[in-house]
Amino acid sequence: MKRINLIACVFLLTMVVQAQVMYKFRISLTDKKDTEYSLGDPQKFLSEKALLRRAKQKLTVDSTDIPVCKKYIKAIRSMGADILVTSRWNNTVTIGCKDSLLVSKIAKLPFVSVAELVWRGEEKVLSLDATYVDSVTNKLVKTDNYYGKAFRQIAIHNGQRLHAAGFRGQGMTIAIIDAGYKNANRLTALKSLKLLGTRDFVQPQSNIFMQNGHGLSVLSCMAANQPYSMVGTAPEASYWLLRSEDNDSENLVEQDYWAAAIEFADSVGVDVVNTSLGYRSFDDKSKNYTYQILDGHTAMISRSAEMAVDKGIVVVCSAGNEGRGSWKKITPPADALNVIAVAAIDSALQLAPFSSVGNTTDNRVKPDVSAIGQRATVLKTSGEVGFANGTSFSSPTMCGLITCLWQSCPELTAKEIVALVRKSCDHSAIPDNIYGYGIPDVYKAYLTIHPQAEK
Repeated sequence: MKRINLIACVFLLTMVVQAQVMYKFRISLTDKKDTEYSLGDPQKFLSEKALLRRAKQKLTVDSTDIPVCKKYIKAIRSMGADILVTSRWNNTVTIGCKDSLLVSKIAKLPFVSVAELVWRGEEKVLSLDATYVDSVTNKLVKTDNYYGKAFRQIAIHNGQRLHAAGFRGQGMTIAIIDAGYKNANRLTALKSLKLLGTRDFVQPQSNIFMQNGHGLSVLSCMAANQPYSMVGTAPEASYWLLRSEDNDSENLVEQDYWAAAIEFADSVGVDVVNTSLGYRSFDDKSKNYTYQILDGHTAMISRSAEMAVDKGIVVVCSAGNEGRGSWKKITPPADALNVIAVAAIDSALQLAPFSSVGNTTDNRVKPDVSAIGQRATVLKTSGEVGFANGTSFSSPTMCGLITCLWQSCPELTAKEIVALVRKSCDHSAIPDNIYGYGIPDVYKAYLTIHPQAEK
């Protein structure tokens, strides 16, 4: 995605930085023949919750679920490479090294099929004793509405009615994959956050609560729970906060981090994933995407997003903010077949001028749905309620409501939920490449499955 500007705040970061030229390569492997794992014993690599999700949807564990062969990883490491992340779904190992010539030796290993440069630059490493100071006021203004200023972005989907019916995300697990969650652990409006854990795939030793604030605003659209100031769309769900986006650069390696993040989310048994990220241009211009890439499977991030749906996870993502530029189109992973890509509209239900449009190269309808992303209500890193623009915020608003919808219809599979959401939209009969199927009505979707609830 384009580099994210930090949400306005006052901070001082004192650090010790080491900089040296580094290379990162994606190593694609030929097989998993020498694995120590077995499809007959999936408990060794998937949690009970992940296996229950599959069983409930009648999904089998297959070879893509088996982790990358440890023997191969050990052989690559022994040649002097640092192992950054692995992807069992793509059967890849992402490495870091100081010597670019090392990869030519690794590429000759009998189990390696392709080696691709995915990052080159000066690797900056923050010292672990860095100090961090910023301003958190937690000044929350009371309103006359239970949802505060977030009411409109929930009400256009009849989300308040779904909440009133008792579905606010209880028992559901959402993973957010983003750039950082600055101060999320310090804000009053998030004090009731049901946090299951965090993981940073960019800098594993870092503190994601000291990183970029973009993910904090995304999280707030769903998890804020301060009545009459701001209440989000899934305030009682449980959350994993994952970081895959490196805000200092734009390179293919961030898709390797993302793939590792969503595979982790799968392994711990999440139900729904929100990612307000998208990729199309890079620091290395030779890697820039063309429109032909929008086929749902060429970009690693799109391939991994679709794989997650095949594993029984609902994936919701931002359509992209390219509407004003020359590209204009959606950005991967929004092109993935069963991912719900969310366009941005304003409070008058008109398309935000920055919102990306479709279709895909194989002429599928994208984006899928629309939600408020222009002057969306979010939490700032100060703890105050403010506004922000971007499909980054229409996506989590929709994600939280879809989570509550699935809670109300637990008998449905992930793909059935995706179909139900599309069908509930106001333009479902005549979808287009601007609004997609239109604005979902999650309460209408609920009644479609449980019509007796209206009585």
